[in-house]
Amino acid sequence: MVSDIRIANTGSLLELQRRLRAAGHENIRSSMQRRLRHAAEPLRDDLQSAIRGLDITSEGRKAGKRGGPSPTTRPLRATIAAAIRISVRTSGNPGARVWVDKSRLPHDLRNMPDVINSGPPPGRIRHPVFGNKKRWANQYVKPYWWDDTVRQGRPRMEREAARVLDDVRRRLE
Repeated sequence: MVSDIRIANTGSLLELQRRLRAAGHENIRSSMQRRLRHAAEPLRDDLQSAIRGLDITSEGRKAGKRGGPSPTTRPLRATIAAAIRISVRTSGNPGARVWVDKSRLPHDLRNMPDVINSGPPPGRIRHPVFGNKKRWANQYVKPYWWDDTVRQGRPRMEREAARVLDDVRRRLE
């Protein structure tokens, strides 16, 4: 299932947030937010590239069946890529978060990132042909595009976030 990825050493961030608030350094806090966002941008970009470059294949047309161009001009992969967002918080539950904002997806595509990532079964997209619920088609993708990309990008994001927190701690001392 596509879920959000959070990079947060919650104890360190909460302690740092209290120290920032007590010191009243608004520019340090805004700098920290900007740098945490910057640390999450490569992962977001990798996720967007992964979904845009995802190869979707179909079973093909059966002999004697009609076909034609898609009746929609809405590109699936680009729509999902545009919905991948970053949010950074320094209070409450602090940290950086990369996630799919389902409110930015059309209503009928809200569960599509989960379907593409993990199924059921993984890698299969089953949908009605041109909206006709009596005829269904299967399309196949490489499953776990979200999970694999996050697994590769998470260490880099964690290192950068730790470096930002160390820099802010040094500035507060």
